[in-house]
Amino acid sequence: MRPALTAVIVLAAGGAASAFLVNRGDTSQAADHATVALPVNTAKVTQQTLKDTETADGELGFGTTSTAVNRTAGTITGLPDSGQELSRGQTVYSLDNKPTTLLYGALPAYRKLADGSEGPDVLQLEQNLSAMGYTGFTVDDEYTDATAEAVEDWQEDRGLDETGLVELGSVLFAPSRIRVDSVQAQEGAPIGPNQTVLTYTGTTKAVTVQLDASDQRLAKSDAKVSVTLPDGATVPGKVQKVSTVIIPADGADKDPETKIEVIVAIDNQKAVVAWSLAAVDVIFTASERKNVLTVPVSALVALREGGFGVEVTDGKSSNYLPVRTGLFAGGQVEISGTGIKAGTVVGIPK
Repeated sequence: MRPALTAVIVLAAGGAASAFLVNRGDTSQAADHATVALPVNTAKVTQQTLKDTETADGELGFGTTSTAVNRTAGTITGLPDSGQELSRGQTVYSLDNKPTTLLYGALPAYRKLADGSEGPDVLQLEQNLSAMGYTGFTVDDEYTDATAEAVEDWQEDRGLDETGLVELGSVLFAPSRIRVDSVQAQEGAPIGPNQTVLTYTGTTKAVTVQLDASDQRLAKSDAKVSVTLPDGATVPGKVQKVSTVIIPADGADKDPETKIEVIVAIDNQKAVVAWSLAAVDVIFTASERKNVLTVPVSALVALREGGFGVEVTDGKSSNYLPVRTGLFAGGQVEISGTGIKAGTVVGIPK
């Protein structure tokens, strides 16, 4: 006779599996087939790609918002419109009728540039001058007389005093073209140093997702994701940027929250052109196992000597085989072991 089995609950990642404590050698092959209780519910071992996925709420927009801060005191004499897009060489805003010009670069402007200055900000400036058609200098990290002459030519074209100096506040470095998100300053109003003039974003649509700190495993740079749009269409995306943000408490009895902010880039911009802002679903793949053998999690049984097994049956008899478990996902579990192959029928304990 088959030994009595004691029911237990085994908690596993991806779901709860009902299992039984059995001896590894338990088998019905020596018992009378007429009296053996074969498994009523069964499933087949399948070979497939197993993905551990999570869906999170996202907001389709233009990605990270940056702030343009005034650097000197004066009067605002020119402002762009919200939603306006600006490119290299164009005026972002004007102070005392002098423009702050958009140039491309990752390093923010932080000092005056003049003959004798050296550093990556000088290189950024010279790269922009060259891109705008100014010549006669070497594009490097040294601000020379030749650089100053090119700056004077640029200033003349802009209708500015030809000083050959790039004053702090006269340029705004941004990675690429920008879109004005909101304008805080007012034309004709005085403004002091370090006051916000406007906020801006990139011009490319992107999705912003805020994950709980416990879901940090999902936030992997360059990881591929799937974005479901409001009309049900799905477009591929890629994690472009991951950062930690603190969400202030919205009440005296609550603590600030730590969130993982993820910016997802959308390659197919035509697919999202219909929405300027939209709520979307983002499907992250935390891990993936290709061409592995899987069974429902509920097929696992706990062996008395430790580890897991499955009850293999041919419809006439059954026996328990030990297995090694891998990824748990979507109610399935990756398994491997002697005698386990695709198509093998296993029992599902009641």
